Amino acid sequence: MPPHSIGSGTISFGLVSIPVRMYSAASSAGVSFNMLHAKCGSRIRQQTFCPVCNTNVDRAELVKGYEFVKDQYVRVSDDELKALEGESSKLIDIAEFVPLDRVDPIYFEKTYYLGPDKGGEKAYRLLSDAMTASERVALAKFVMRGKESLVLIRAAQNGLMLHTMYFADEVRSFAEIDKGESAKIKDGEMALAQQLIDGLSNAEFEPERYADEYRQRVLELVNSKVEGKEIIAAGPPAQRAQVIDLMEALKESLAKHAPAGAPTEKKPPVKIARRAEAKTEPIPARKAQAGRK
Repeated sequence: MPPHSIGSGTISFGLVSIPVRMYSAASSAGVSFNMLHAKCGSRIRQQTFCPVCNTNVDRAELVKGYEFVKDQYVRVSDDELKALEGESSKLIDIAEFVPLDRVDPIYFEKTYYLGPDKGGEKAYRLLSDAMTASERVALAKFVMRGKESLVLIRAAQNGLMLHTMYFADEVRSFAEIDKGESAKIKDGEMALAQQLIDGLSNAEFEPERYADEYRQRVLELVNSKVEGKEIIAAGPPAQRAQVIDLMEALKESLAKHAPAGAPTEKKPPVKIARRAEAKTEPIPARKAQAGRK
């Protein structure tokens, strides 16, 4: 099934206009649940209730309100908000180009693929190739669904991607959070930590190596319930020990990740608490209930 465009826009690049179409680059694969009434198993309905009038309110009767002081609101209509978007709502006007490594990932919000719209193929190709050669990304503003967004356009995978970003006043300060700067790090500890990082490092990011194991376990649980199978709970996970000696913990970690055949030196017993082994007793399987109606 071909990808479905979720909208269109025009990249303004100097005197060049590039019509583009937007496509979702990713979507959450989390398992969602409906809320049911435990007594009868029916799906519940969420209603909008007015405590002053003591009645349920239909969606058509709702209006937007901005709380400017406690419990006082100014009303704003959808038409008024739409009028503020103006003709620039589909214009992606590039303001500047910067190196990608100068943009902190904390500003990234969501990713979209950009493809050329009819008549924009050559200009699209030119911008993509030029940004690849210059190793720069573009910053622009774009109105999406009535919200003005800061966006970053970058050349990737032989095309263009658009990332919506947070504005500077939307990113919370990290300055007042304790970062453990008073802790004293020994030279030997730093060397071992860097050695451990080197041992666990790869040249490329391979996302296919990682999977949402919790989501898989949830789906297996749901499928088992659908098939009427008895569910046996897993035993408690092994408890992680509290680190007492950081240096010894680093040495032990390096030993675990040492390549096969590597020489090892004999060391005195490590004086840190070992992981407590989980002691679980097998749970007898119950007999599945028969005689379904």
